[in-house]
Amino acid sequence: MNALVSRADAVVSVPAVSLCLLLNLAEDTRTELKIRNKNIVHMLVKLLDREDEELLLVALSFLKKLSIFLENKNDMAEALVVEKLARLVPCEHRDLQTTALRLLLNLSFDTTLRGHMVRTGLLPKVSSLLADEAQRQLSMCILYHISVDDRFKSMFADTDCIPQLMKMVSACGEEEMDVELISLCINLAANPSNAKVICEGNGLKMLMKRALKLKDVLGMKMIRNLSQHSGPTKILFLDHVGDLAAQISEDEAEEFVIECLGTLANLTIPDLDWALVLKEYNLVPYLKDRLKPGSAEDDLVLEVVIMIGTVSMDDSCAAMLAKSGLIPALIELLNAQQEDDEFVCQIVYVFYQMVFHKATRDVIVKDTQAPAYLIDLMHDKNAEIRKVCHNTLDIIAEYDEEWGKKIQNQKFRWYNGQWLEMVENRPMDEDGEPFVFGVDGESSIGGRDLLERPDLFYSADGIMSADGTISPEFYTHFPDGDLGYMSR
Repeated sequence: MNALVSRADAVVSVPAVSLCLLLNLAEDTRTELKIRNKNIVHMLVKLLDREDEELLLVALSFLKKLSIFLENKNDMAEALVVEKLARLVPCEHRDLQTTALRLLLNLSFDTTLRGHMVRTGLLPKVSSLLADEAQRQLSMCILYHISVDDRFKSMFADTDCIPQLMKMVSACGEEEMDVELISLCINLAANPSNAKVICEGNGLKMLMKRALKLKDVLGMKMIRNLSQHSGPTKILFLDHVGDLAAQISEDEAEEFVIECLGTLANLTIPDLDWALVLKEYNLVPYLKDRLKPGSAEDDLVLEVVIMIGTVSMDDSCAAMLAKSGLIPALIELLNAQQEDDEFVCQIVYVFYQMVFHKATRDVIVKDTQAPAYLIDLMHDKNAEIRKVCHNTLDIIAEYDEEWGKKIQNQKFRWYNGQWLEMVENRPMDEDGEPFVFGVDGESSIGGRDLLERPDLFYSADGIMSADGTISPEFYTHFPDGDLGYMSR
């Protein structure tokens, strides 16, 4: 800042000189605290309305220094600093613009202030600065922070940001991409609107060619995010299934294989012949070997399970996997990973897919203990696991009478146990009889009247509907609307 007051070719205002002095004094932390206690933050934010570039530069530098502390950042938010910074980006004064971006970068760590940046129109403004090599790094960092928030991801599709990023990726050639660049691309690829823009033209082909040639894990992570979106974007991956399947081998690094498997697992495309892919690239032995507990890192094993769930949607693939002895391997893995909800949910989903097909349904029901494991998981604490288990068991019960009775009995025993536990836990009166109503006058059963239980009302004959109201058909049994009440 001393350079600001020593330049002979510039006329520096008195306020700018005063701020330079305070800024230099603030190098001492105790002095900085004293200055801060004099409400310096609000004064500096007010100065951002001035037109004096030298004064603005000093004020921004001071705010940038102060912004690393939470209390100062909160004061800046209260003084609407982002709204005042919006007019300074972009600007012709290079040092002023750089300092403003540095201050915005510090402020962008705050979720609320990121929202202010978007609302004040800074997103397209900062995106336009990607074309300026001198401001590119700072701009990408700010944009990365904004892209972390799912609320703002889709807004990038309406700016010049994505085309600029794709040009930068292409310009990297075989060199390693900057972390800021690929991180921003990965975040943006998670949004369907952005994915459509990224894949326009030869975008996906360029990304795929580069990632496969360089074995770029982060590049493949971006591609994996692109593959999760349904519609035209996912269809584009049909041309690259073979290239991805060829990477699934023991010779490749696990991190890279994980991303390739994850990408393939996302390709739930009806026209994709998974049976041909499994045969041509001999993937079944690889998938089966990776299911053995301890054979690989958990992340890789989980992706294998998810991949099996995807290919099991195909009838011939499900039969092929069942004949290979893969179901017992899944049950063994379920035992080993029973504390991991993600593993359990994905394995149960594989069973769910396989019971749809007659060939694999017979194997699941008659040749394995999978239904018994599903019954045990029927009342798991995880809602998603319960949901998939119930859906799978409903199909099994419909298909196999013996298992249907076991499932029905288990459901009855569980609900009966819940009822008995509730009754046992009711408070007692002085005579040892259970209270029907609590101390506050409410029912001791779920805060409802004992008789207000629509699920206990008869509904099969049309007397009561599911919500406990009398159905119109009930009245037709009585002539002239006489409900048969006894006269007094």
